Amino acid sequence: MILLFTSLYLTRDLGFSFKTAGLIMSCYGIGSVLGSFFGGWLTDRRDHFSIMFFSLIVSGSILFLLIPAKDPFLIAGIIFSYALVSDMFRPANSTAIATYSTPENRTRSVSLVRLAVNLGFSVGPAAGGFIALYLGYHWLFVLDALTSYGAAILLYFYLPRQSHEEKQKIKTQVRTVESSAYRDKIYLVFILLVALYGASFFQLFASVPQYFSKICHYSEDSIGLLLALNGFLVVLIEMPLIAALESTKKSFRYIIYGVLCLPVAFLILQFGKCFVVWSAFYTLVITLSEILAMPYMMNFALSRPKKERQGEYSALYAIAFGISTIIAPSLGLFLADRYGFEIMFDFFIFTSGFIALGFLLIGNIVKKETQVD
Repeated sequence: MILLFTSLYLTRDLGFSFKTAGLIMSCYGIGSVLGSFFGGWLTDRRDHFSIMFFSLIVSGSILFLLIPAKDPFLIAGIIFSYALVSDMFRPANSTAIATYSTPENRTRSVSLVRLAVNLGFSVGPAAGGFIALYLGYHWLFVLDALTSYGAAILLYFYLPRQSHEEKQKIKTQVRTVESSAYRDKIYLVFILLVALYGASFFQLFASVPQYFSKICHYSEDSIGLLLALNGFLVVLIEMPLIAALESTKKSFRYIIYGVLCLPVAFLILQFGKCFVVWSAFYTLVITLSEILAMPYMMNFALSRPKKERQGEYSALYAIAFGISTIIAPSLGLFLADRYGFEIMFDFFIFTSGFIALGFLLIGNIVKKETQVD
């Protein structure tokens, strides 16, 4: 709930300009990318439990600093620190998924975590809006911190720990550079394609709501319902669909299918002419893109590395989406403002085709590697 309502807190409660609020929120994106990097680096040298527990406790504590803060530079520093520490959780969490799942059920495990995230994203905005309206924005920080502490307590009591011998083994193995993610050219190209996919997909939250508002003249509640439909469909469809597809072992085929849903979705917006039914159909198709592509992308990110480099590979995957969340609004809204929404849609239709071709080539190379092994 913090990420969604902080910009409103900065402009409505503190009276900052949109420009100042935007610059402060950009510090979140920078902190997120750096946090993912350091989280992966530390996970490979410590263990996933320690990093997740540290991230939850410290990030929750940082939120209390926002309550008395009024200076924009101080708030920017706090937001940056919060993102840095909280996003250290991501690569450690991905490593935990790889540790506690098997190759046979890993994609389903990823989908289960995504189910939890989408449930949280469904509850968070509603709860945050209620709290901000009736209790005040400061209580957002307090209650969000308490949920982090609650998650840390559950983690402490229920997640198995690695033994001292296992930790020492990881520290010894990680000194070798042969398995480094930064030397894996195939994986680096894969990460670039993931970032491009994310920048295209996140137009769902970046530029498309502006299109619905300015061009289609939808009300805020209508736009909110369309966005909520995305989360609802993920919760409803993803787990059963992934469970049904999991036995096929054709990750890149489903990634490509998911990517190709993007141009279809943008074409629906172009030819739908703002009819609500077509806008809802757009939401369905772009959600199908997410459901097919993202679990299998993450499955490849988790299955590619050796155990001692799990955090490093997971960090790069998290960084790819961190970068895409920074690029998506600036790129989409720049194109829409300068050339219009039609040209913006054309750009992402073309980009999506390029991304699908890239994943096809990567998939063929990985297939040949597997056959050689």
